[in-house]
Amino acid sequence: MPFGYNGKILHVNLVSGTLEVEEPPESFYRKYMGGSAMGMYYLLRDMPSGTEPLAPESVLTLMTGVTTGAPISGQSRINVTARSPQSGAIGDSQGGGFFPAELKFAGYDGIVVIGKSETPVYLSILHGDAELHDASHLVGKTTGEVDDQLRVEVGDSKAEVLQYGPAAENGVRYSSLVSMANRNNGRTGMGLVMASKNLKAIVVRGKLRVEIADKEALVKLSRMGPKLMPENSDVDELGEFGTAGIVNWQSTTGTLPTRNYNEGQFENCDPISGEVMAETILKERDTCYACIVRCKRVVEINEGKYKVDPLYGGPEYETIATFGSYCGIDDLAAISKANEICNMYGVDTISCGASIAFAMECFENGVIGLEETGGIDLRFGNADAMIQTLQQIVENQGPLGSVLSQGSAYAAQEWGPETEDYLITVKNQEAPAHMPQAKKSLGLIYAVNPFGADHQSSEHDPGYGEEASSLSLTRLEALDLKDPPPFGDFGPEMIRYAAYTQLFFSMLDTVELCQFVWGPSWTLYGPNETVEMIKAVTGWNVSLFELMKVGERRLNLMRVFNAREGFTRRDDTLPKKFFKPLMGSGPTAGVAVDRDEFEAALDLYYSLLGWTANGVPTRAKLSDLGINWVAEQLPVRE
Repeated sequence: MPFGYNGKILHVNLVSGTLEVEEPPESFYRKYMGGSAMGMYYLLRDMPSGTEPLAPESVLTLMTGVTTGAPISGQSRINVTARSPQSGAIGDSQGGGFFPAELKFAGYDGIVVIGKSETPVYLSILHGDAELHDASHLVGKTTGEVDDQLRVEVGDSKAEVLQYGPAAENGVRYSSLVSMANRNNGRTGMGLVMASKNLKAIVVRGKLRVEIADKEALVKLSRMGPKLMPENSDVDELGEFGTAGIVNWQSTTGTLPTRNYNEGQFENCDPISGEVMAETILKERDTCYACIVRCKRVVEINEGKYKVDPLYGGPEYETIATFGSYCGIDDLAAISKANEICNMYGVDTISCGASIAFAMECFENGVIGLEETGGIDLRFGNADAMIQTLQQIVENQGPLGSVLSQGSAYAAQEWGPETEDYLITVKNQEAPAHMPQAKKSLGLIYAVNPFGADHQSSEHDPGYGEEASSLSLTRLEALDLKDPPPFGDFGPEMIRYAAYTQLFFSMLDTVELCQFVWGPSWTLYGPNETVEMIKAVTGWNVSLFELMKVGERRLNLMRVFNAREGFTRRDDTLPKKFFKPLMGSGPTAGVAVDRDEFEAALDLYYSLLGWTANGVPTRAKLSDLGINWVAEQLPVRE
C-alpha cells in the first residue's frame, strides 16, 4: 500500500463510454508527483502534435498530488491540464476547496479524459466506483443548481462537484471549472475544454483515507501552524481580510492596475478594500479542506440593486482589481455582483474583468462607439455598464458579449489594429493585477510562463530586497538566494530569484500545495517544512534538491509541449502597453519596462534554465531531468 496516494489513475473514454483504471508504479509517482507534471506526461504521450484544443482527440487531465488529503493545511488542490483554447499553448489551472481531497478519498489520484460524448454526461466516483450518467437535464443550469441536483441524485449531501457552467455551454473562451459554486480552476479556458467533451460534471464522494508514512511527524507540523500564524503578519492578515487585504497597499505603492493598466494608483481604492469588505458585507470566512488560514471570503448583500447570494462566495483581490480598479469602479457591491455572476456561469474573473476594461479604454478613445457596444455607455467608472456587459459575455450574446466572450486579443482583431495598444495579454491571456512595470522580475515570468501571464508562478520582487521580512530572506537562503539587490534592480541576481522561485512554485503546482501555505518566503510554512511534510506523508527521503528538480521537470515538459506546437521566443514577450510609461501620479508614474533590459533578462533566464536562445529545452537538459523520452517531440531545429 503506497503512502500518501492511492496508486490509481482513472482513464475515461467518452467515445466508447469506457472507464479503465491504471495503477502506475511507485517510481512514476516519485518522478512526477501529481498535478501539472503528471498531467503533462499523459498529454505528451497520448495527444498528437497539432491536435486542436477543442477536438475530441485532445486530452484533458485532472490531477491531485501525493500529499492531497493529508490532515494538514494547504494540501487540497487539483490541477487541470489541456491545450488552451485561449492561446493554443499548454493550459494549466489550479483550484482548491474540498473537491481535491474528496477525489482522493473516493479512491483515485487523477483522471485522464479523451474523446467526446454524443450527449452531455457526468462522471460519478463514489467510494471507489466510477460510472457515467446522462446529464442532459443539467444543461443551462447555474453552478449552484447543478451542485444541488447532483447531490440529490447521488444521495449524499456531502458529495463534491466540479463542473463547467452555462458560460462554457455558450462558448465563452475563458470558461472555468467550478466547485462549491465558488472555487475555480479559472485560467486558460479549461471549462471550455471540458464542455467540448460534453463531460458536464464530476461528482465525488469517499471515506478512504490515504496512509501516512510518519503520522507523528505530520501531526507535529500540523500543530505548528496555529502557533506560526499569529507570528506571521502576512498570513494572519490573509486570514483576516483575504487576498483583498492588499488592495490599499498595492495602490499606495503604485502597483494597483487602474483604468486598464494605464495607472498604478486608484484614487478610490479604500471603498473596495478587504478592510471595508470585512466591516460591511462579509458574512463569514471560508476555508479549504483541513486548512487553518481560512482566507476565502463569503459575502452577502440583501439590499440595493446589487443583491448577492453568499452561496457564490466573495471576490478575491484579482476580482476586485479587474472589475474594480481596472474598470475605474469603486462600488464593492457591483464588484461582488460581478463575482457572483462569474461563479454562477463559470468564467475566469481575471480575463473577464480585464476584457471589459480593455473595451472601456477602446470606447473612451473613440476606437469603438455605441454601435459596437449596442448603446451601452462603456466608460471607466460606469458600474451598471460593467454589469450589463458581463451579462452579455456569460450568455455570449449582444454586440459586446459575442466579441468579448472570446477575450480581448480576439476583440482586438475584430475592432482593428488601433486597439492593440490597449491590450494587456501574454499568449492571448489577460494579465493579472500585479504590475511588471514595478515588479520587473515578475514581468519576465509573465512573458516566459508557458500558459501566459500568471501571478502565482514565481515570487514577487518585493519579497527579495529592502521591503522583505527577515523571515522571507532567511527562508530564501535555502534556495541559494542570499544577496538581495536594491528594489527595482533587473540584473542577474533578480533573474536568479525569478527562475529559482519559479521552479519552487512549479514544484508546488506538481505536488499540489497551496502557495499561501507552502512557499519559498512569506507563507505559513517554508522550504524546509515543505520537505519535511512530503517526507512525513510519503515516506520518501526527498531533499529540497529533488523537489526543485520536480518543479523543473514540470516546467520543461510544458516548454516541450509549446515548442512542438510552434511556440518560440517571439511568444515570450510582453504587450506594448507594458513598455510605455505609466500615467497618473504616485511612485510608479512614468515607470515602464525597458525593452533592452527585458531582452537581456530573457537571454540570461534561458541560459540559467539550460535552454536554447529560442527558449527550447535542450536534449541534454531533458536527459538531466530523466525525461529524455520527450526529446523526440522537439522541433527539428531547436
